Amino acid sequence: MGHGAGASASTLAGDAAAGPPGEEPPGEAAGVDSARFRSVLGRFATGVVAITAFEEGSDRPAGLAANSFTSVSLDPPLVAFCVAHTSTTWPRLRGAGRLCVNILSEPQLKVCERLALRGGDKFADIGWTRTPNGGPLIEGALAWIECSVEQEHVAGDHVIVVARVHALDHHHDADPLLFYKGTYGTFT
Repeated sequence: MGHGAGASASTLAGDAAAGPPGEEPPGEAAGVDSARFRSVLGRFATGVVAITAFEEGSDRPAGLAANSFTSVSLDPPLVAFCVAHTSTTWPRLRGAGRLCVNILSEPQLKVCERLALRGGDKFADIGWTRTPNGGPLIEGALAWIECSVEQEHVAGDHVIVVARVHALDHHHDADPLLFYKGTYGTFT
């Protein structure tokens, strides 16, 4: 197996000058600028979800879009997603007893864009119904996952939210909405 261009054998093997495996060589993290970080990590395609709930004490849905969503554990059933510290919607969702993660389909780009806006009624012009347990289910979503916040972990400029799954189901058949290289769509 060959090495990539520009990578020395000692770098790939983790030589003694680099420190213990898994540790960052001194000063290397400071050389990672945010534009390059986004460019490189943007080559990892992700699905897009809408995290919804009813604002505490109301029947008004609120939601946000996220592309940082993953399954965590089968036993107990856990999922996780990341939310920016600057989110004004997350504090309103966090207070709800249950959240509904809607896995968005390719035709739902407008839903994603709407939920990414700051302020206003994000659910204006978004069709939705209720899950069997009453959570806000966006029409056209591929699937839904009802969950509650189990843990939150501060991580840089985001919060990693680990949530316990209480109910879930398929909802609609279509292609997924994907995020890749800074754009949305489907990719073949």
